[in-house]
Amino acid sequence: MPSSSLQKPLVRVAFAALLLLLVPAIAMQFTSEVAWGAGDFLAAGVLLFGAGTLAVLAVRQVRSRGHRVAIVLAVALGLSLVWAELAVGLFD
Repeated sequence: MPSSSLQKPLVRVAFAALLLLLVPAIAMQFTSEVAWGAGDFLAAGVLLFGAGTLAVLAVRQVRSRGHRVAIVLAVALGLSLVWAELAVGLFD
């Protein structure tokens, strides 16, 4: 699998992560309840890009549609759990 075949999906993942990071960036302009710092944006960006990249790489290895859906759901669940732990200390 040449690296050029991964370039387009990874650019899409990066673009989607940036679009999602615009939500808190815009919210910060309208409310004081959203107060993210640079570290928060960096952590969220790494989490989003990492989860997206993991999903892309894993889905490329599987042919079955059901397995692909399961992989994406598992990655989304893992991302949600890590995000919740970082946000509010869910497991403390």
